[in-house]
Amino acid sequence: MEPGNETQISKFHLLGLSEDPELQPLVFGLFLCMYLITVLGNLLIILAVSSDSHLHTPMYFLLTNLSSVDICFTSTTIPKMLWNIQTQSNAISYAGCITQIYFLTLFAGSEIFLLSVMAYDRFVAICHPLHYTVIMNPQLCGLLVLVSWIMSILNSLLHSLMMLRLSFCTHFQVSHLFCELIQMIQLACSDTFLNNLVMYFALALLCGGTFAGILYSYSKILSAICRISSAQGKYKAFSTCASHLSVVSLFYCTLLGVYLSAAGPQIPHSGTVVSVMYTVVTPMLNPFIYTLRNKDIKRALKGIIGVPAM
Repeated sequence: MEPGNETQISKFHLLGLSEDPELQPLVFGLFLCMYLITVLGNLLIILAVSSDSHLHTPMYFLLTNLSSVDICFTSTTIPKMLWNIQTQSNAISYAGCITQIYFLTLFAGSEIFLLSVMAYDRFVAICHPLHYTVIMNPQLCGLLVLVSWIMSILNSLLHSLMMLRLSFCTHFQVSHLFCELIQMIQLACSDTFLNNLVMYFALALLCGGTFAGILYSYSKILSAICRISSAQGKYKAFSTCASHLSVVSLFYCTLLGVYLSAAGPQIPHSGTVVSVMYTVVTPMLNPFIYTLRNKDIKRALKGIIGVPAM
């Protein structure tokens, strides 16, 4: 690209799912409902765990951290999206776009690390039940969460700084609801080899490494469950992992879908839909997944709203 064709860009235009004015109220209502459900559901989990001393355990400590991340995750994108629809403006500043990329990458990384820590927690609980409270002590739990945040911050900072070296020419329109790392790299007219290299290397290292840890934990958990003699004991042990497995499957599958859809043939809005799945739908479903079959959370929630526990 000739230097003369490069432009100092000040803003991007997010095209979203549809530019049809008649569909905008429907899109606004849909995302507003999903956002309110996400925030309310995750806040209820945090409140339930905080208010019930029986839930002051490593598993629920990690769950409240996951709920906090989910609230922040959706708050990075949806409020701006709703504001754009309400004001009938699809513009986002260059600085705002970089900021959005930073926080999206930050909270996605935090979720990845927390899910792997939660898998380790279940591994210790089932494979080493007698030493669970000794191993998963408050100091270790706090340290694991702190390391997760530090790694996520460094990862998102790296990608954000790498974005600053890119130049954009005439492609100011983003066929997306928000600024996402892989989408913005594809829009750049300067050399993106280093950005792609760093992005996919970090993805392989962080997602691949944590997913390998999750698989290892569950291979040991499955082996331990198979050694339990009673069917009731097997069911009880597996039920403590079912919610986490569901969340891991949902998050990793949709996250993988984002990068596969970007690498494959470009189908209109396919990347947008997949991105919405892992940034909006997954955080919204997490509270339901963790509460529908969890008697402890249900009991705590009933205590909050004043319903006698059965």
